[in-house]
Amino acid sequence: MNANDNAQSGSQQPLVIITGASGLIGSRIIARLGQNYRLVGLDVMPPSAGKIHFIETDLTDDASVTHALTESREKFGAAVASVIHLAAYYDFSGEPSPMYDKLTVEGTRRLLRELHRRELNVEQFVFSSSLLVMEPDEKGRHISELSQTRAEWAYPQSKLRAEEVIREERGQIPVVILRLAGVYDEHCHSVPISQQIARIYEKQLASYVFPGDASHGQALVHLDDVARCFENVVERRRQLDKLSICLIAEPDVMSYEELQDELGELIHGREWPTIRIPKTVAKVGAWIQEKTASSEKGKPFIKPWMIDLADDHYAAMISRARSELEWEPAHRLRDVLPEMIEFLKRDPDGFYRENKLAAAE
Repeated sequence: MNANDNAQSGSQQPLVIITGASGLIGSRIIARLGQNYRLVGLDVMPPSAGKIHFIETDLTDDASVTHALTESREKFGAAVASVIHLAAYYDFSGEPSPMYDKLTVEGTRRLLRELHRRELNVEQFVFSSSLLVMEPDEKGRHISELSQTRAEWAYPQSKLRAEEVIREERGQIPVVILRLAGVYDEHCHSVPISQQIARIYEKQLASYVFPGDASHGQALVHLDDVARCFENVVERRRQLDKLSICLIAEPDVMSYEELQDELGELIHGREWPTIRIPKTVAKVGAWIQEKTASSEKGKPFIKPWMIDLADDHYAAMISRARSELEWEPAHRLRDVLPEMIEFLKRDPDGFYRENKLAAAE
């Protein structure tokens, strides 16, 4: 760090650079960190609100990343408390896309290499990974950071490859990898749950059947708890190991059957029956629906490839997050579901818009 760097950063708040700053998680982190840190946001579009210096950045482009980190250094100096890397490609279609490699994988490599080239003194690099990189436990037990990885489709596969890139390119930068469960809040903002709510709300045939073991379930985590977790990680940056991996999830997992019953009760005032069907039958049904869907309604959410994964069990042990990050989720999905459904009933069109759902028939 030269004299100019010290002059710019010595007495000011620590600097945090956030990629993907305009996304759902990024926006909530900005609100959480804005009072105690100087924030630089890198994204293709600016955040809707928050105290942050925005630099338009395309992580798939060398020149764009060079420009962004050069501007950050010139304005705020070389000292960086933390780089929070959220930017990634995400598509629930399950179809392969070159963007998984261009943005999630190579964008991560490009970002780390440019941090080194700009000679930024980065105290910490935090990567937003996914719980889906883990191998689910078919016997219904909890998984931990020591469990095997087994990414089954394009999105978690890209996250796992990006983790490998981070190990290759980080140099001496300490790294924290947060394998996040699916995120939700009071307006839902969870693709699988919003789709399930819509199926039950519209009394679709698919809402009555389930292809697999309905006693299994998938961990989630509230958006506010995620933002608080990132805050804890940044605050404890000088106390953590050089490479830390933590699972971030609610330890209380609702089974698919329990979730189905609760949503039916909240939406229609009665439990929602769940009929277990063979996966082969479900695949045929999903294939037929996909081929016969009208262009107005759009393609159905459930794809044939999803059927094999329908009853994967993702329950996470969070003892490491508790001990290393001093983090504990304050919310539980079962307690927030009534607020989600209250929003749906109060403003069905707003719920569908907020969750990017096709209009109810």
